[in-house]
Amino acid sequence: MKDKLKLSTIILLIFFGLCNLHAQEAIPAAGGEAIGSGGSVCYTVGQVVYTTSIGTNGNSVAEGVQQPYEISVVSGIPVVKDISLNVSAYPNPTSNYLTIKVDALTLLSIRSLKYQMFDINGKLLQSKKLTSKETSISMEKYIPASYFVKIYENQNKIKTFKIVKN
Repeated sequence: MKDKLKLSTIILLIFFGLCNLHAQEAIPAAGGEAIGSGGSVCYTVGQVVYTTSIGTNGNSVAEGVQQPYEISVVSGIPVVKDISLNVSAYPNPTSNYLTIKVDALTLLSIRSLKYQMFDINGKLLQSKKLTSKETSISMEKYIPASYFVKIYENQNKIKTFKIVKN
């Protein structure tokens, strides 16, 4: 009788213990912890499985998403005769300041250029005229994410940059 009771107890413990076990779903490549005034978060890079949680205020968090750095020029105008224009944005990725450098010769004047910065949802964050060959944009107040900086000459879009903020 004692052996049956021990065996039944062991079987029940194993059964209920296995029901609550969760296997590791990913072997992450890297990770870390970010701490700020609103709380902290632990993250990993390299997970395949992810979930999205939406808070009461509408903010969402995607847990477990692999987000590699991607630096690209999204669009531009084709080469036009008699116009020599070169626009670059650096450093990318950035953490504090982004510099827009314009090399404009002949027909295009720097004074006719402006930039607009958008978040990933298309919300306009900044819009200013370019006043010199190098313009510095403060990125300190923005959260780490991807942003788009569009350069315009009058109403014509010249170039769009995808900027990654660390």
